Amino acid sequence: MAFSVQDLVAMRRVQAVAAAPDGSWHAVEVHTVDAETGRYHPAIWRVDEDGMATPLLEGQCAYKQPAFRRDGTLGFVTNRPTDARAEEPEEAPGDDARNQLWLRDDAGALHPLTDEPLGVQAFAFPEAGDGIVVMAPVLLGVPFEKQREIDDDRKKRGPSIRSYTEGPVRHWDHWVPKAAPHLVAYDAEGQNRRDLTPEADREHRQSDWTVSPDGRLVVVTSSRKNRFGLNDLKLLAIDVATGEGRVLFDEPEQVATAPCFTKDGARLVFSQQTWAEGVCPQERLFIMGVDGTERTEIAPDWDRWGHPVGWLADGRLLVTADDDAQHPMFAIDLSTHTVEALPMPEGRGHLGSVVPSGTGFAGIAHGLQAPPEAFRLDADGTVSMLTSLAGPTTPFTALADVENHTVAGAAGDPVQYWLLVPKGATGPCPTFIWIHGGPIGAWNDQWHWRWNANVVLAQGYAVVLPNPRGSTGFGQAFVDGIWDNQWGAACYDDLTAVVDRVAADPRVDQDRMIAMGGSFGGYMTNEIGGRTDRFACLVTHASLYDLPMFAGTTDHPSFWRFQNGADRWTDLDAVNRYSPHRNVTNWKTPTLILHGERDYRVPISEALALFDALQHHGVPSELVVFPDENHWILRPRNIEAWYDKVLEFVAKTLG
Repeated sequence: MAFSVQDLVAMRRVQAVAAAPDGSWHAVEVHTVDAETGRYHPAIWRVDEDGMATPLLEGQCAYKQPAFRRDGTLGFVTNRPTDARAEEPEEAPGDDARNQLWLRDDAGALHPLTDEPLGVQAFAFPEAGDGIVVMAPVLLGVPFEKQREIDDDRKKRGPSIRSYTEGPVRHWDHWVPKAAPHLVAYDAEGQNRRDLTPEADREHRQSDWTVSPDGRLVVVTSSRKNRFGLNDLKLLAIDVATGEGRVLFDEPEQVATAPCFTKDGARLVFSQQTWAEGVCPQERLFIMGVDGTERTEIAPDWDRWGHPVGWLADGRLLVTADDDAQHPMFAIDLSTHTVEALPMPEGRGHLGSVVPSGTGFAGIAHGLQAPPEAFRLDADGTVSMLTSLAGPTTPFTALADVENHTVAGAAGDPVQYWLLVPKGATGPCPTFIWIHGGPIGAWNDQWHWRWNANVVLAQGYAVVLPNPRGSTGFGQAFVDGIWDNQWGAACYDDLTAVVDRVAADPRVDQDRMIAMGGSFGGYMTNEIGGRTDRFACLVTHASLYDLPMFAGTTDHPSFWRFQNGADRWTDLDAVNRYSPHRNVTNWKTPTLILHGERDYRVPISEALALFDALQHHGVPSELVVFPDENHWILRPRNIEAWYDKVLEFVAKTLG
C-alpha cells in the first residue's frame, strides 16, 4: 500500500460528534484542507442511522462544536457574520471575525443566538432544561457596550504593552491576554444576558465546567496559587438565575477537574489530584452531593486515571482511561466499586470525545491502523462504527504488521512496546525508535495525526513505539518512576532494554536505527546523543537540551520546578544531573533539530543552543525552524515539509 504525508494531510479529520436527543442522527465535526488558505477548515456533517453521511454546514465560514438542545435543535459555533442568516457569505471571514453561538432549526434555517463582543469560546445546553451557558472572553473594567470598540482600537492602534504582576505570563503559544474567560448565561432565545463570573481574571483561564441537567447550576473549576507556585483548583457552584456562588470543594494543594453531574442532578463526580513533593499527582475519582457534603472516593483500589464522561442506563459511571497501551471505556458500579472494561470497535484501541446518544453514547474511535471515526455504544453494550469519512479506502492493515511486546526494563519491571514492521518484510529494515512526549503519556493503540507511523512505514522503515517509565496506563508506581529528577534514570534504562530487544530481531537492522522524539521524547533523544553512539542518526523535535536554561524560559516554570524536585538557584547540580547539555562533548551522532518558533512550552532557545553546541563540536547537524508553528506542527504544508525533511535527512544519513 502506498501512503505519503500528502495522503495523510488530504484525509478528512473527524474531530467531534454530537447526538440528537432521540439518537436518530448525529452531527460530526470534520476538518479538511482549504486549498485557498492552506489550513484545516471545520465543517459539520449529518450522519443518519443507516450511516449515510452528508455535509450539513460547510462553506467559507468555519462550523464547529456541534451540540444539541433538548428539543433537537442543533447548536454550533461559527465565525459567520451575524447578519448572514439566509446564505453562506461568498468570501471567508477575516482573521478578526468573532465566533458566536448559532442554531439550526428543523427547517434548516440558521439563527445567531449570541453576539458576544469578543466572541464565544465554548457553550453548553442543559440536558433537561432551558437556557444556555457560554464561555466568553471579557475585558476587565470595560463596560459591556464598549468591549468590542476598545478591543478593536487596541488591536489596530495599540498600545501593545503587556504588564504582569504574577505568572505564568505565557501559555503554550501566546502571552496571557488581557481578556479573561467568563461564564455567561442566556435564556433559551439568547436574551437576558448575565455574566456569572463578573470579577474573574485568572480564575477560569484553564478551567473545566458543566451545567446541571435542569440548567439551574453551573459548576466550574476556579484556580488559586499554592505554596509551590502551582494552581489549586476548587469547585464552585453558581446559581444561573441569581449569579450567587458557593464553594463545593476547596482544599489546599488539591486539584479538582472534570466535574460531571448525576442524572438527577443531586450529586457530582469529579477527578481529584494532590500536589505532594516527590510524587506525580494521581487522578482519583470522587462523588459528593451538590452541596459539597458526603464526599467519597470511587473505586479506590483501581490503579488507573479515570475520566468521567456520563452515566449508563443501569446507573453505573462511564469513564475512559489509559490501560495497558489502550484507552477504552469502563463502567464503575458505585455501590461495589467494581470496574468493568466495555467492548471496543475492532481494530481501534482508543475511545474518546464521548457524549450521550439516545439511551447510549457516541464518541470518536481510532487505532494505530485506523483513523478517527465516530462510533456508538448502545444500551445493550453493542459497539458499532457510525462513520467512514477519513479515507483512504485501502485498509492500513495492508501496510504493516503490528505487534504488542513486553521486555524487562529497569529493576526487571515489564516495559510494553509496539513493533510495526512493513507488511511481508523479512530482511533487516532501517528502524525508527519513536519516543513519546510528556513524559506523562503513552503510545496507545491510537491514530496520531502529528506522529503518524504509517507515513514512514510506507517508505520501508520499521517503527518501534516504546512505553518506558512515566507512561500512563501501567499503574501509578510506573508513572512515579519519571518524577522528581529521574528523567535520565530508569526511563533511559527502559528504553535501552527495548532497543536491545528489537535490535536482536532479524527484521530490524541494528546498524540503521534512528532515535526520534518530540518534547520529552526530544529530551530523551538528546540524552541518547550524549550517552551512546549506537544509533545511525537522531531526530529531535521541540526538545529540551539545557535544563537550567529551560527552567526559566518555559511557559510554566513553577510546574517544572515542582516536577523536577529542585531549582537552579539552590541546587544547580541536581538540575544538571540529567541535562543533555552536560554530555555534549561525547555527542557524535548526526542530528536533525526541528522546532516551532512560537513554542513557549519548550522555547526555541533550546534548539538554538543545541544546534550551536553540535556545530561547535563538529557533529553533523541541521536546524529546521517553523516560524508560524508552536509545540506542534499544525499547518498542512508545514506538516508535509516536516515529514519530507525528516525522511530526507534520514535517507541521506543512512546512505
